[in-house]
Amino acid sequence: MMPSARFADLEGASVLITGGGSGIGAALTEGFARQGAKVAFIDIADGPSLALADRIEKDLGRRPLYLKTDIRDIEALRASAAKAAEAHGDVTVLVNNAALDDRHAVEDVTVEFWDNNQAVNLRPHFFSAQAVAPGMKRAGGGSIINFTSTSFLINHPDMPAYTAAKAGIVGLTKGLAGKLGADGIRVNAIAPGWVITERQKQLWVTEQALAAHVAKQCIKQMMQPEDIVGTVLFLASDASRMLTAQMLIVDGGFL
Repeated sequence: MMPSARFADLEGASVLITGGGSGIGAALTEGFARQGAKVAFIDIADGPSLALADRIEKDLGRRPLYLKTDIRDIEALRASAAKAAEAHGDVTVLVNNAALDDRHAVEDVTVEFWDNNQAVNLRPHFFSAQAVAPGMKRAGGGSIINFTSTSFLINHPDMPAYTAAKAGIVGLTKGLAGKLGADGIRVNAIAPGWVITERQKQLWVTEQALAAHVAKQCIKQMMQPEDIVGTVLFLASDASRMLTAQMLIVDGGFL
């Protein structure tokens, strides 16, 4: 269920979301569109991204701008950020959501695998922020929301390159917040717990594992992509005007 709260300042805002075509990202794309924002989203998969844009246009009468981009290609990422600004005005909300949580054993990791993992899970967070920061300064401020994960907080054993990147995002968030705050740009991180997306269902969810996880949450309900939207909208809006350099955990109370 999408959040019922409305944030008046998000209506007409220029929003850029990475990984916005599926999973949590698709819920964010829809959530911001429902606030009346002008949404551009980056993804690499045409099928789900175009279907999402079609559905939102049919439901809401406004179409998010899909920008096909391989976020490992920094010049392409910069070009897509520029296209978003050209279409909707200077980006004032950036959501760095894109990630790849492939499992991997320590003994199997090569230098190439490690570098590719960081090129998806950490490096683009900096360069997308770098790309939109001048426009946010011109606009008088903005909000950057970086997706980290509770995986590095629970000592997840099966994806060390990923957990390293997700921990790094917290450091990046704090460093950018310290640098950009003087220009009215807030930078925060959100750490979701186990959100049951279609990808999770296809690859890793079992009835037993899910039941055991939910049993450890304070709120005994399965987390879904829509459960992350409200927190991101709050961080994007002026309701969180003096909140920066923080990591908000949204995990149903697992930790």
